Amino acid sequence: MQVSRMAGSLIGSEIIKIGNEVNDMIRKGEQICNLTIGDFDPSIFPIPAELQDKITRAYQSGHTNYPPANGMAALREAAATFTETRLGLAYSPTDFLVAGGSRPLIYATYLALVDPGDKVVFPVPSWNNNHYCHLSSAQAVMVETRPENNFMPTAEELAPHLAGATLLALCSPLNPTGTVFSKPDLEAICDLVLAENQRRQPGEKPLYLLYDQIYWLLTFGATEHYDPVNLRPALREYTIYIDGISKCLAATGVRVGYAFGPAEVIDKMKSILGHVGAWAPKAEQVATANYLPETTAVDAFLEQFKEKVQRSLDALHQGLQALKADGLPVDSMVPMGAIYLTAKLDVLGKIAPNGQVLSTTKELTSYLISEARLALVPFSAFGTDGAAPWFRMSVGGASLESIEAALPRLRTALQALR
Repeated sequence: MQVSRMAGSLIGSEIIKIGNEVNDMIRKGEQICNLTIGDFDPSIFPIPAELQDKITRAYQSGHTNYPPANGMAALREAAATFTETRLGLAYSPTDFLVAGGSRPLIYATYLALVDPGDKVVFPVPSWNNNHYCHLSSAQAVMVETRPENNFMPTAEELAPHLAGATLLALCSPLNPTGTVFSKPDLEAICDLVLAENQRRQPGEKPLYLLYDQIYWLLTFGATEHYDPVNLRPALREYTIYIDGISKCLAATGVRVGYAFGPAEVIDKMKSILGHVGAWAPKAEQVATANYLPETTAVDAFLEQFKEKVQRSLDALHQGLQALKADGLPVDSMVPMGAIYLTAKLDVLGKIAPNGQVLSTTKELTSYLISEARLALVPFSAFGTDGAAPWFRMSVGGASLESIEAALPRLRTALQALR
């Protein structure tokens, strides 16, 4: 039997593959600090108690049938109010689309805008854009970013690739780096998109901007979140936002995401997902619609949740900086947002105690799992070169205690290399 060319050449998620291997080891009783999947251990980071109670009540009230294809009106209204109140982005509830998390919404954006062979521009490292390009038969244009700019793309890096492109896919705070756009950098990119659209002829497909801000409520310290339409209102007709509760409420399994943007694009996305059936469960929609307006409860949850996430990120960052101060070839970036720390382990080419030369980040990943009982995801899983010494550390699935316990093991494993 043969499958389609698309399916036959599809590559599975490298992140899920590593995470599954680690979870199998954990199930067998091995003690591993798992910093792979961008998920939350509910025993460490539970969803808000009020939201959980509302979900239970919604099921008890019989909300077990199909929801509307574009999301329940009450949830779209609540999301629109939440977005306007907290971000200053005023969109009609009819310009919102609800789905089972952000993934179907991103995929629907691709399918609604991109024809086979169209150019989609995105920075690397970044999450899953290469796979969405494959699924939609787009031409992926991957733009390498630099650690000097916290792996966030700049207008200078993107400019040569935008002519003729259909979609520019951006994310901030960025998965996998946990870094964010500065205001000047995002403004410069916004101006590029506007200038490119001004150059295009009537009837020519515009350059759209997909802006994934699913982590925007998780920023730390003085870090601020910026978005395209607030910076350049003229981008409103070109920008599709991806948002939801999965990350900011530790509710990855609750599966409530929403997109908003130009009505004609959102309407087509609605039709696509209506055929796919990728809606969020009705009870969860009812509960989320009732929870988002509870400002005091939401703020109280976010305060303690962000503090706990930042504590884990800071422990990792400070631990790596201590190793660096002791002369080990490691480094890390100050955590700015999301649940990720960018770590540099510059030991490729060194020899492990068993005589193996660690020539790729994949080999180094396996070494750290076996010798340090520490599981990370290399940036090669996000589109960068397999010899680049950068890794994502995700703190949602590990306790602070397990993180602190893993750092001495990491030190020992690195010192054993020659």
